[in-house]
Amino acid sequence: MKSSFSRFLLLGCVVVATASCEIDTTPYNGLSEAALLQNAQGLRAATDGNYTFLKEADYTRNLFIMNEYPGDNLTLSGTTTDALFLTYTYRHTSDQANALQIYRKAYQIIVGCNKVIGAVQEGTSKEMDQILGENLFLRAMVHFDLVRLFGRPYGQSPETNPGVIIKTDTKADDNASRATVKDVYAFVVSELQKAAKLMTVTRTSSYASAAAANALLSRVYLYMNDNANTIKYADLVISENRFTLATPMQVPDFYTVENEQNKEVILAIKHTLKDDRAWGSLGSMLYTSPGGVGYGEVYASQDYQDLVNKYPNDKRRSFLVRKLTAQGAQEKRNGIDKVYVTKFSNQGGIATLSSPVLLRLSEVYLNRAEAYAKTGAPDKAIADVNLIRQRAGLSGTELYTATDLKGLPAVLDVVLQERRLELAFEGHRPYDLYRNNRSLVRNYPGYHNTATGQQTVTADDKQVVNLIPEAEIILNSNLKQNPL
Repeated sequence: MKSSFSRFLLLGCVVVATASCEIDTTPYNGLSEAALLQNAQGLRAATDGNYTFLKEADYTRNLFIMNEYPGDNLTLSGTTTDALFLTYTYRHTSDQANALQIYRKAYQIIVGCNKVIGAVQEGTSKEMDQILGENLFLRAMVHFDLVRLFGRPYGQSPETNPGVIIKTDTKADDNASRATVKDVYAFVVSELQKAAKLMTVTRTSSYASAAAANALLSRVYLYMNDNANTIKYADLVISENRFTLATPMQVPDFYTVENEQNKEVILAIKHTLKDDRAWGSLGSMLYTSPGGVGYGEVYASQDYQDLVNKYPNDKRRSFLVRKLTAQGAQEKRNGIDKVYVTKFSNQGGIATLSSPVLLRLSEVYLNRAEAYAKTGAPDKAIADVNLIRQRAGLSGTELYTATDLKGLPAVLDVVLQERRLELAFEGHRPYDLYRNNRSLVRNYPGYHNTATGQQTVTADDKQVVNLIPEAEIILNSNLKQNPL
């Protein structure tokens, strides 16, 4: 039986790097695929093509929506035919459009990486090792994205729960079965460790690097509840001193600056003006510009607003923008306050343009803080949290101490709350909850429950994960579905 992988055999977006070293999409039609994969220039072009797949809407838009919309930082102000409604309401279906789109695009990226990986001889040169390392990184990252979306949290019987297919070849016929969650994580760890050793060339944050591999390892190990390795790999990133936390003055404009000019960003999906999708952009659902560009139908939840507004000096409040009427009153939609989120807007002054951040230094500190909190090092955990709070412009009594947790019951709660504040809208919150066996509680206005505005989802709920697309199961009889 032909599997969906047959669609991914060609390098459909092979590109050549321009003089400015940006990831551009100029078609490279001068060579056959076989010839392209025989030299460093062609392999670099093919690798840049794999990065280009990442920024296609089927991947980037769906990745951030499917990671963030199941959380409690956002509220949907009405129904919509967009599949994001199924994601937001936990009503996953086997024919869900965004699940199929990201599943297919993910394996397209993986097969593209596999072609390059198979063509590179390790140790040939520093440049070739860098190319190999970048493709190993991308392959690992995409497998990790898939297993988070379609496999249950690692803490829930990873030895038996199905993850996703581990794809390391380019075969058209592939009736492979889903590997266990544990095996997928082990594969991701191994790939990232190898990638980190191979990548020795310094590139911008638009490309994978050893630091990106180590930062992602700190996240992966955190999800595995391997706290010692979480700390180890976070330390590697922090001690490199290549990246620095934004200052309080820089925070309000953090996402308007191109990622390559932002010293806190470790890896982002680079978007330039020609990549702006306008109304179809990731930011369009979260923001309507003063000029009227953007749908602006998804707002900051009342719960998140209450949290971030607790301290007036918190610079992170600047990412929320209230939409007011001409008379200065709060504008509403279906009775819900319009409070826009601008983390995916205004790069270069363009309302719908952004380069979504995948890894940054703040998260690495918070990964380490959570691991410290779980390993009996509360003072170290609080110190890392306070670094992030100082970054946000907080000081003095606005910081935590061992004897002042601001009413929270434990240091782990301090860390998780700070993760929510700092990493909001970036696709972390649902995983933070379910990883720690905590329930999602939505007791605020929104279309998650139109009757009462309340919804609770436990960590073991079957809808915590997406359903495998039925279109893929039809093509592969060995691809088993998640519980319905």
